[in-house]
Amino acid sequence: MDGNKILYGNLRKAGILIFIGVAQFAIFLIIAEALFPNYSISNNYISDLGAICNRPPASKNSCVFVQPSSMIFNSSIIILGIILILSSYYFLNSRVNRAIPIMIILSGIGCIGVGIFTEATGIIHGIFSLITFLSIGILAIIAYIIQGSPMKYFSIIAGIVTLIALALYINGIYLGLGFGGMERMIVYPVMIWSLAFSGYLMGLGEKTK
Repeated sequence: MDGNKILYGNLRKAGILIFIGVAQFAIFLIIAEALFPNYSISNNYISDLGAICNRPPASKNSCVFVQPSSMIFNSSIIILGIILILSSYYFLNSRVNRAIPIMIILSGIGCIGVGIFTEATGIIHGIFSLITFLSIGILAIIAYIIQGSPMKYFSIIAGIVTLIALALYINGIYLGLGFGGMERMIVYPVMIWSLAFSGYLMGLGEKTK
């Protein structure tokens, strides 16, 4: 029983952190988009909020930081990354499969990298974006092992949708959504799942009472 209390307690703390991190990012993402002149969810990358660059190729001499959107977006995604890494500590202290905290750490590193290395850095930004997309998609799939029904099924579906959208995006297949719209099909499913997942984890913590 004490072991279960420790397990649920750690998972509850991880859920609290994940909720705070993802919720603040979702809110500030909307704010950054609203404050960015003529921003299009279809024809702008999400990372354009951090630094919009002429393409191709991205060049420091052709990049513009639109304020306050750039500051808001970059700060928010870095905070998200830090919080995700902090949450992994509680997963590591629990008995869950180690692949879960590893994917969370990678997701956190990716988010921090995206915020620090904006589009102005070119390929470096792309690498961190890919790390983020891949790790969070894989996380959603493998996290089914610590979720009950029906959450585990939603988790798998969200991860698969994200990875399929990522594959289409990489191959330039946007399904009429534009590159910005398809990029959001990578991000939104796992962002919504993350909020549900965090709530699920916080609910597990209630079993200790």
